[in-house]
Amino acid sequence: MTETSRSESSRVEAFSDGVFAIAITLLILEIKVPPHAGDHLWRELGRMWPSYAAYVVSFLIIGIMWVNHHTLFSYVARIDRTLMFLNLLLLMTVVAIPWPAALMAEYLREPGASHVAAVVYSGLMVVMALNYQALWWHLTRTGHLFDDRVDSAAARATRARFAIGSLAYPATVGLAFVSAPLTLAAHGLLAVYYGFNQLKVPVAEAGLD
Repeated sequence: MTETSRSESSRVEAFSDGVFAIAITLLILEIKVPPHAGDHLWRELGRMWPSYAAYVVSFLIIGIMWVNHHTLFSYVARIDRTLMFLNLLLLMTVVAIPWPAALMAEYLREPGASHVAAVVYSGLMVVMALNYQALWWHLTRTGHLFDDRVDSAAARATRARFAIGSLAYPATVGLAFVSAPLTLAAHGLLAVYYGFNQLKVPVAEAGLD
C-alpha cells in the first residue's frame, strides 16, 4: 500500500468521522428545556421521556454505526470514486437521523401521528441499511480496495448473510403500524445487536499475526 493510498483512505475516514460527530451532537439539541415549569419542573421533565428515549436509541444507532464504519475502513487501503459516492450516501442518511428522532420524540404519545413518525424513523433506517450494504458489496466485489490482510474470497462469501441481516429493518416498518414505542425499542435492540454481533471482515491466515 502506497503512502498516497493510505492518505486517501484516511481522508475519507476523517471526513466521515466529522459527519458522524455532527449528527450525534445534533441529537441533544432536540431535547428542549421546559419553559415556565416553576414548581412543576420535575413533572415536566418526566413528561419529556419520549425525547430521552429517542435520544438514547438514536445515539446508540449513530455511535455503533460509527464504530462499525471505523472498523471497516481500517481494512480499506485504496479509494475509488464509486466508494466515495457510496460513503456519501451512507453519511447522508446518518446525518438525517436527528430529524426523525425529533419526530418520534414529539409524537410518540399521540395514537395516530406516532405511527407516521415511527414509519418515517424506520424508513430512514431501511435506507441506511441498504446504503451500508451497497458499500459492503462494492468493497467485496473484487476485493481490490482492501489491504493485504483481507481474505477477499471469504469477504465476498459474506454478502448473502449481510443481506439477510438487513431484513430486520424493513420488519420495523411493519411494526411501526402496530406500536411506535415498540418500534423505537426494536431499533435500540438492533443497535445493541449490531454492536456485539457485527459481521467481521474476514482476515487471511497470513494477516492474523
